Amino acid sequence: MLKTRVIPVLFLMNGLIVRSERFEEFKVIGNPVNELARYSEWLVDELVYIDISREDGLDMRRDDHKVKGQGDALSLLREISKHAFMPLTFGGRLRSLADVDRTLANGADKVAINSALWRDPGLTTEVATKYGSQAMVAGIDFRRGADGRMILAFDQGRTPVARDPVDWARELESRGAGEIFLNAVDRDGTADGYDVDAIAAVSAAVNIPVIACGGVGAFEDFRDAIDAGGASAVAAGNIFHFTEHSYKRAKQTLRRSGHTVRYPYES
Repeated sequence: MLKTRVIPVLFLMNGLIVRSERFEEFKVIGNPVNELARYSEWLVDELVYIDISREDGLDMRRDDHKVKGQGDALSLLREISKHAFMPLTFGGRLRSLADVDRTLANGADKVAINSALWRDPGLTTEVATKYGSQAMVAGIDFRRGADGRMILAFDQGRTPVARDPVDWARELESRGAGEIFLNAVDRDGTADGYDVDAIAAVSAAVNIPVIACGGVGAFEDFRDAIDAGGASAVAAGNIFHFTEHSYKRAKQTLRRSGHTVRYPYES
């Protein structure tokens, strides 16, 4: 029996965990290794790290957030993987098969790739052929236009392109992607709830799992993405950072509404 996964997402900027809002505003909230300890205690299903840094190098200005001895993203990934007891997906700034090789060799179980697939769609197949589709998570970011249409966007939402996100999801599946990570730029960090219509459109178009992300403000939002959107897994960032016992409470909400989730807790 497949269980619905609940996946915390940690956005990395210059080596620190940040709160993101609409891909435009960022607030540092912690050290990526310290945050990991909390998710390990919660026995989360999986964990996704997305490096959204816009320049190379880590931010070592704040000693309280410093990860000793970690000077680049791969060093940081190695440190994270030492302490990660759950499947780990690492994405962001991956542009080639060589980047994927290094990322998996340094501790990730899967890679999440977004903009590079648009510029080189064949990379999807290269990764799937070498490592298997289960390791190839295709990221899709989208906005809503003034007329309500979904607009595919790359480069952290800054570059719109004239391609239907639903059609793009089909192509990524045909090229070997194992999962679609669907993120609504307009909902990111707003707590307005998932864009359920978008999730439903993409989920209906592909046969691979769709991971919904963007906009969670209440635990009931997870239920909506699954029931109305058809998502195979639900992901979120902020609600897990700022809500007490949030991961267990998310699982409780889903279990009480009849969803099959992994529940490794006594009550």
